Amino acid sequence: MRLDVIFVGASGSGRPPALPIADRLLAQLAAIRTAGDIAPSPSLTVEKRTLPGTEGAVVAVQPAASPPVRCKARIWIRIGSRLAGACAPDERILNKKRRSRDRRVATMPLPSSGIAGLDLRRFEAECLPLAVNASDLAEHARTVAERLAATKMIVSVADPTPTIGGMLILGKRPQDFLPGACVLFLRIAGTELSDEVVDQGICNGSVADLIRRLEAKLAARNRPAIDLKPGTPEIHRSMFPLAALRQLVRNAVLHRTYAGANAPVRVLRFEDRIAIISPGGPCGAVTARTFGRPGAVACRNPFLAEAMRALGLVQGFGLGLQAAQSALRAAGHPEPEFRVEPNRLRCTVRTRP
Repeated sequence: MRLDVIFVGASGSGRPPALPIADRLLAQLAAIRTAGDIAPSPSLTVEKRTLPGTEGAVVAVQPAASPPVRCKARIWIRIGSRLAGACAPDERILNKKRRSRDRRVATMPLPSSGIAGLDLRRFEAECLPLAVNASDLAEHARTVAERLAATKMIVSVADPTPTIGGMLILGKRPQDFLPGACVLFLRIAGTELSDEVVDQGICNGSVADLIRRLEAKLAARNRPAIDLKPGTPEIHRSMFPLAALRQLVRNAVLHRTYAGANAPVRVLRFEDRIAIISPGGPCGAVTARTFGRPGAVACRNPFLAEAMRALGLVQGFGLGLQAAQSALRAAGHPEPEFRVEPNRLRCTVRTRP
């Protein structure tokens, strides 16, 4: 992997001058990561090294997982031999490149983790169906490492580094390596974000675990209402059809962007609606205009889609949104509202009139 290295204090000739490398200087360099001027926050390390003749500070910067990178709200690009601020067409090209890379992000290696971070018992019990041909897997991939490599949970037998998808599906503590790969749930006693928060929680764990925890929270806060009409029996209905919510939250987890994985999926439960906010805009052939329409299907994370299908979490036919819309109509709810933005997607489900 390419690494950008900055030598602090080195002269143009490459010979470092006598610059005092104190702890305060190292702390100031490390603070660049969290200062907020650079978005997304860079992954960097700061070390004190002994260079020829004197001491120096070395800053090693990992390439951004989700470019383009903004410095003080601006994107800088190289034009010939000089740097210049990116214009709107430049930004569209860079965003398009990022979205095309998102489709492969689940199979990228996660260098900061190791195979010990994967739950191999879950792999043997649940994830072997991920192989295209289970008989071939049994014949040719006899060791655990070979099975993990065949299902793209690790890079290869020679390089047993977990992939991002492998960590999402099998990770014991995925959020240690992908802190934004979680779901934030808020229950608000009102109709505005400024109203009182009566319940909150972060759903962590593997994809299957966090979906199970989130759906348990939605079911627990989905109190039934009673329809009383003259001459008809009482009808007990949940405030929201769980079948629709299940499809929507699973789609949010599946189709979000995991490049960088800095922002969680957010589920906001108001008194009159539920808002599901997923990081990552439209991808592939789906645009803001065609999103949610029948036949408009694209998959940002095909590996994750196949894994969730094998685990029984999705059908894998691109019909999740249509199933949610049908369940809402059958329960007398308005159509779900979608707000499609370049970097996030918001779905709002309202209560019955």
